[in-house]
Amino acid sequence: MALTHRQLFLNYLAKTSDAPLALEIEKAEHIYLYDQNGKSYMDLISGIAVSNVGHRHPYVVEAIKNQLDSYMHLMVYGEYIQSPQVKLAEALIKSTNSKSLNQVYFTNSGTEAVEGAMKLAKRYTGRTEIISCYQAYHGASQGALSLAGDENFKNSFRPLLPGIRHIRHGEIDDLAYITKKTAAIVIEIVGGESGVRLADKTYFQALRKRCDEMGCLLIIDEIQTGFGRTGTFWAFQSTGIEPDILLSAKGMGGGMPIGAFIAPEILMSSLTQNPVLGHITTFGGHPVSCAASLATLESIFRENLLDKVKQKGQLFKSLLKHPSIKEIRGIGLMLAVELDSFQTVKAVIDQCIEDGLITDWFLFCDYSIRIAPPLVITEEEIKKACNILLQAIELVCSK
Repeated sequence: MALTHRQLFLNYLAKTSDAPLALEIEKAEHIYLYDQNGKSYMDLISGIAVSNVGHRHPYVVEAIKNQLDSYMHLMVYGEYIQSPQVKLAEALIKSTNSKSLNQVYFTNSGTEAVEGAMKLAKRYTGRTEIISCYQAYHGASQGALSLAGDENFKNSFRPLLPGIRHIRHGEIDDLAYITKKTAAIVIEIVGGESGVRLADKTYFQALRKRCDEMGCLLIIDEIQTGFGRTGTFWAFQSTGIEPDILLSAKGMGGGMPIGAFIAPEILMSSLTQNPVLGHITTFGGHPVSCAASLATLESIFRENLLDKVKQKGQLFKSLLKHPSIKEIRGIGLMLAVELDSFQTVKAVIDQCIEDGLITDWFLFCDYSIRIAPPLVITEEEIKKACNILLQAIELVCSK
């Protein structure tokens, strides 16, 4: 007798935890997932900030199919002129409205974008120290993991990269740790896995000034915030500063795997010599993923999805009122709902799934619930999601 998909999953797939959700999804569309029994689940986390334009957006699907009719992989990144890559690179550069960011290096993921940016910073500056923030997460490979600001998350994998220092996100006094030994600081505009932590313009302007004074590169990680999640296409566009290197992935692909680091040509050119091929990738900038990404970017602007992101975020905040909710943090459609403990959060999440709503917690803030739905979510769907979430909180917290 053939094994069921669940048995195959349990037998043959490597697990990331001892308690996977193990939902068997057969179809996804708009903001909904459908299991093998036809039950629908509202996706309130966009596959962790990935499906910004919704699942299987028709324009994205069409772009993928059209590209499949032409070609898929041809050659390692950077050797052939491929129209999906160059068109996407141009669109990304234009989306930044930057005077200096003018070249894109495509990768397969956010982690790889981080790795490439770290190498670029060390190569360009000739320095080795890199600074990141406490409770920040920038990826799971050994270099990116070295930046993680949570010791428990990385202690089992030491030794990791030397020369990594940490500062507190949003604390101006900590900027003094950036010195002439520092190659780069890697930072999020909105702290993601720390539970959606915000800092004001004054902080980021002070950060930019300190980096300039010390000759340190400013790497802004927009892997979660990019492609409209906070209400501007890039979150840095609300701060009055620009990065030296910009990182993107997740929502960039419309559901397809892709990432990128973006920088001025004078920086990027340092990867082409001493040694030649200083950074290489086989599948980075895969033409099908690039076609999907360009369609995603165009859909965001064509459908004016940015216009209502902050308004929708405010609607969540106005509706989610309950004595057990201690705080709601965030901007746009990147929110954290704080409860009293992980035990409560986990019970609420389990109840929500039973009731057809998918949410999650954060790596370094497991006492808060993640809300990051596709940007296409409607006001009626927001009201429905909030009702389910509030009922789950009431049920769990009244026991």
